[in-house]
Amino acid sequence: EQFSRYYELLVETNKVMNLTAITEPEEVAVKHMVDSLLAYEAEMAGKTLADVGTGAGFPGVPLKIYCPELKVTLIDSLGKRLRFLLRSFQYVVVNLGLKGIRCEHLRAEDAGRDKKHREKYDYVTARAVARLSVLSEYCLPLAKKDGQFIALKGSKFAEEITEGEAAVKILGGKILSAEPVKLPGLDDGRAIIKIAKIKSTPAQYPRKAGTPEKQPLGAK
Repeated sequence: EQFSRYYELLVETNKVMNLTAITEPEEVAVKHMVDSLLAYEAEMAGKTLADVGTGAGFPGVPLKIYCPELKVTLIDSLGKRLRFLLRSFQYVVVNLGLKGIRCEHLRAEDAGRDKKHREKYDYVTARAVARLSVLSEYCLPLAKKDGQFIALKGSKFAEEITEGEAAVKILGGKILSAEPVKLPGLDDGRAIIKIAKIKSTPAQYPRKAGTPEKQPLGAK
């Protein structure tokens, strides 16, 4: 019921606000909902998670619906997307009894320097936001030491790992695994990259907004 209502809100809002190019029920179920749940781990129950660049709420909202005990913070820099999410919460979260989820209208770089968010989360997720070399600077500063950053990636994940390994190390992370995953009916080379936060991120990171994208760490 929760996933169905979330889908209805997504499609309804998409008529007036560009949230997703995928609107057919089966496609949304597979490419958004199931894809988001590939980041799920049984250990998430009772833990905290920040979803960076959440957009229309993926993977944060599906993870919250599937694991109600997970405490979720959705971070996005675009206010109109967050307005959709707040409306979704009114129906999906509040009316259906889910608690422990909030929205933050912030750029990831600003969140990473904010004491309220820096190194406060057991898990940090991101899906289709940026290449790993850039994404690591957005996400690893938010993860607690001994926490984990989970990146949902597409077909070029191996290339991104090679390019992003130096950035991950600089920011206090260590790549644990890159697991190829297959969605029902699709064969497009997706993967889940899991990165452990093994030490605190140096104080100078993340750099000011816009810099990670223009000058990725470790770039040659």
